[in-house]
Amino acid sequence: METKNLENDFLELIAGQKRTIYKVCYVYAKDQDDLNDLFQEVVLNLWKGFPRYRGDSKLSTWVYRIAMNTCITFLRRSGTRPSTVPITADVAGSLIDEEGKTGQLRQLYRLINQLGKLERALILLWLEERSYQEMADILGLSRGNVAVKLTRVKEKLKKMSNS
Repeated sequence: METKNLENDFLELIAGQKRTIYKVCYVYAKDQDDLNDLFQEVVLNLWKGFPRYRGDSKLSTWVYRIAMNTCITFLRRSGTRPSTVPITADVAGSLIDEEGKTGQLRQLYRLINQLGKLERALILLWLEERSYQEMADILGLSRGNVAVKLTRVKEKLKKMSNS
């Protein structure tokens, strides 16, 4: 593939997947600096892997997997658990729905940040309305395992929100 086409294709990929990348990074970041660092790290890893993307899975599945693996690796290296990142204008454009339910969104992400790595990944994929098969492909689990774990995570979040 020609370098100019590769760059243009990659820029189109990032433009189309920016919201997804921000959501994944947001869940794993402990502050705004982490969020920015994670986003850049994910984009860098996507760029490194882009020429080797063969299309064996959907592009969005491939992006999700790279983003999550990058964020989890970042967490392991830093050895810290994320807290809630304040929603700023640049992130808000990516994360807030049209009705602007920022309070509910903050509460949801505050609860999600208390979950384990796999639980966070599952609920994030579910919020993105991914199919169970897509979740299984991204996380390397069986479809049945995804269903069981997701049910448990939803129950856990429900209990946490009632406390």
